[in-house]
Amino acid sequence: MQERTIPVRSPTAGTEHVRVDRDGPTARVTLNRPDRYNALSLELMRGLRAVLQELGADDATRAIVLAGAGRGFSAGHDLGEMVDRDDAFYAELFAECTRLMQAVHALPQPVIARVHGVATAAGCQLVAACDLAVAESGARFGTPGVRIGLFCSTPMVPLSRAIGRKRALQMLLTGELVDAETARDWGLVNDVVAPAALDDAVDALAARIATASPRVVALGKQAFYAQIERGETDAYAITAPVMADNAASPDAQEGIAAFLGKREPVWPTP
Repeated sequence: MQERTIPVRSPTAGTEHVRVDRDGPTARVTLNRPDRYNALSLELMRGLRAVLQELGADDATRAIVLAGAGRGFSAGHDLGEMVDRDDAFYAELFAECTRLMQAVHALPQPVIARVHGVATAAGCQLVAACDLAVAESGARFGTPGVRIGLFCSTPMVPLSRAIGRKRALQMLLTGELVDAETARDWGLVNDVVAPAALDDAVDALAARIATASPRVVALGKQAFYAQIERGETDAYAITAPVMADNAASPDAQEGIAAFLGKREPVWPTP
């Protein structure tokens, strides 16, 4: 991969905490605070959101991989900056965290979490918020806030949607870590591989996504999140018009023609 740091427009964001590597249509975004276990400080979250939004506007980027530098993915919020602050700071911290998680869903490209080591609290939240996730066999996941008097209320939003009520409450109420195999069985991650195979597995998944029409992938991702929490009738009311418009699009017409003609599709330029 060729490494480059995307300049972040926010004056308070430290670009040294967010690294971007490019490999063709895939962008790997790395949380780069290894000395702090990639703790999600307010500064880092602002920088990460700015970088993700820049990649979202980049037509050459077809998939985004989110990783952590050093020993693990992310230990969650930076507790060191949460001591003796005023109410305005705490309000902005969790508002920014919410904006970051929602930005992941708003991106046109799928976001794949590459998880090694520990992903806890807001780090676990970030994994749950990603569209897909691949973990190495030694990875661990948890929402241990209850053990320090700070219930993981915001992490439970994507977590409960990913793994269901009872399993989410088990993690939230006990604070115990869940191993990678359990996380896969529960639906928090898509796949678990040996540590040495993690990069290959993530790259293969991203490359497979990148072969599809980027417009159709973006359309499908948007429709997925629009319908997922709706009742069946409302969900069909959202998705049927989307599919009708999609069927009439140049991308679908090219894809159908390629299938019938037994050839590879050539997607229209975005």
